[in-house]
Amino acid sequence: MFTGIVEELGEVKNILKRGNITLFEIRAPKIAQDTNIGNSICVNGACLTVVKNNSGILTFEAIPETFRVTNLSSLKLLDKVNLERSLKVGERLSGHFVMGHIDCLGTIRDKKYARGNLCFEISIPVKFLRYCLPKGSIAVDGISLTIAEKRSNILSVYIIPHTLKNTTLGFKGPSDKVNIEFDILAKKLQP
Repeated sequence: MFTGIVEELGEVKNILKRGNITLFEIRAPKIAQDTNIGNSICVNGACLTVVKNNSGILTFEAIPETFRVTNLSSLKLLDKVNLERSLKVGERLSGHFVMGHIDCLGTIRDKKYARGNLCFEISIPVKFLRYCLPKGSIAVDGISLTIAEKRSNILSVYIIPHTLKNTTLGFKGPSDKVNIEFDILAKKLQP
């Protein structure tokens, strides 16, 4: 379980195919310091298991199902990824409960300034709109955000400068795919 508070921007150093398994080697010097093999790390919102830690380079395995439901299949060398270690019991919960299980892919439709603030408009499949509660939480590429509004199949989230600078949203724009995980509480209230 995670909180949606990105700890580090990692960098994809290598992508290797071994049969139906894809290995991602991600440079993450901060997170790698106290990460062991078998630990769960949130990578762009997807919970992945560390299979190797080599001098600040973490290696993760991904199966075809991971590629089917996330944007990890579009990663390229030197791409940045949002990273977060799993929540420790007793620590402060700054975001919201993020499970690391992606519900769907969203598409950034617009990145614009509205009311003096940066706003991302993201389209999602209509069947998931029931989980988009105004002022409710949502994880976008693993980032805990608040839903500002929804209309049709578009939801809007506002981004503060700190989030833009310290997450992959600074590199994203219209037509980019983002991993979406709806708040577990919203999913239980709106089954």
